[in-house]
Amino acid sequence: MFKEFSRTIKISAPLIISNISQVGLGLIDSAMIGAVDYKQLAASSLVINIISIAQVLGMGIAIAMSPLTAIANGQKNIHEASKVLYNGFLLSTLVAILIAVTLISSNHLLFHLGQDKNVAALAVPFYKLLAWSLIPMLMFASVKQFCDGLEYTKTAMTLSLLSLPINAFLNWIFIYGRFGFPRMELAGAGLGTLITRWLIAIILIIIVWRHRIFQPYIAIRRQAWKVNVKTWKELLHLGVPTSLIYGMEVAAFSVSGIMIGWLGATSQAAHQIALNLATATFMAAAGLSLGGSIRVANAFGRNEKGLLRSIGVSTISGGLIYGFICAVLFILLKNQLPSLFTNNAEVAAVSSSLLVFAALFQISDATQSIGVGLLRGMKDVRMPTAFVAIAYWLIGIPVGYFLSFNLHMGASGIWLGFVTGLSASSILLNSRFLKKSKLI
Repeated sequence: MFKEFSRTIKISAPLIISNISQVGLGLIDSAMIGAVDYKQLAASSLVINIISIAQVLGMGIAIAMSPLTAIANGQKNIHEASKVLYNGFLLSTLVAILIAVTLISSNHLLFHLGQDKNVAALAVPFYKLLAWSLIPMLMFASVKQFCDGLEYTKTAMTLSLLSLPINAFLNWIFIYGRFGFPRMELAGAGLGTLITRWLIAIILIIIVWRHRIFQPYIAIRRQAWKVNVKTWKELLHLGVPTSLIYGMEVAAFSVSGIMIGWLGATSQAAHQIALNLATATFMAAAGLSLGGSIRVANAFGRNEKGLLRSIGVSTISGGLIYGFICAVLFILLKNQLPSLFTNNAEVAAVSSSLLVFAALFQISDATQSIGVGLLRGMKDVRMPTAFVAIAYWLIGIPVGYFLSFNLHMGASGIWLGFVTGLSASSILLNSRFLKKSKLI
């Protein structure tokens, strides 16, 4: 089992670094915005809560590309993999444009979510810029998922790492008004993110187009690069449920964030700090999930049943260990970590208390993400979608609301709802994988 986990880690490590780098963009924004004003940090929280839902809904098609590419790769079918690249990129780009336009045209909704009016007003320019940035982000994601499916994961990782200093530098210019640019504050963070995402998307597209590793897939473009109804159906068959799974999870966190906003700007800012840190640890688990999904899909394509189960069990075990380590670190550093994002003592104190609850769901958060990935590698997405809906929307959100507003536990009640929902999701998803991997 250790041998299989080592192989999964080898694929997953660049994916983990890429994911953490993408979260790093959000952490950089939060840290630099928090240094300006806590209400601007609360405004960024409001925007991220909304944009995150749209972002993961759009990501489904791109994420579907990696198992389909991995299955084609396992079957040594270059033509099929090239079809997935073209049709996946085209579909992801169209979805991204549709989502961005929809978000821009509905920006007035920011004023109808029960938030502080000053916070909502500060959020509008940042919201519009992040909405436009979803287009290059999903273009990058689609090409990245193709590369990941072929197990070439280091290129996207390198670009993701480069995006951090680029974004920090652009933020410094636009947020604080350097080199003659006006001081844009929160909107400056949005502009920095937009430029950064376009830059790394263009670079990755050029690399895939020109690099010799990918030439077998590019060379047959005249034969393979056509709109293919079957490929679109496969992408939608995996992508739509994947979007719903991640969308329901992020929507649950986002709706909870909006409910926390009803408690005031202090609670909302504290929630965003704790959520940023929890998201950073989750991204490592998500990378492990993607690596496991790619390896399971490859074994699924070759019909190697014993290997498939061994990969899955070892990945779940690794997720358990990782979650435990993260939980311990959150508890040990709960008073130090918030100070990285705010100098407001009240915000830091509330955030510190929320990190205790974040520690409680680290194991279930890691393993439920892995369960989704393993099942997706087997093309099993319908039941997992139902499981996630039950766990978050019939268990997690109602429990959080009841504890927060009926038992008056405040933000802590919402976060206990997270613990309950994530635990239910983990049990349901991993039980299904263990059962299905015995039957195939």
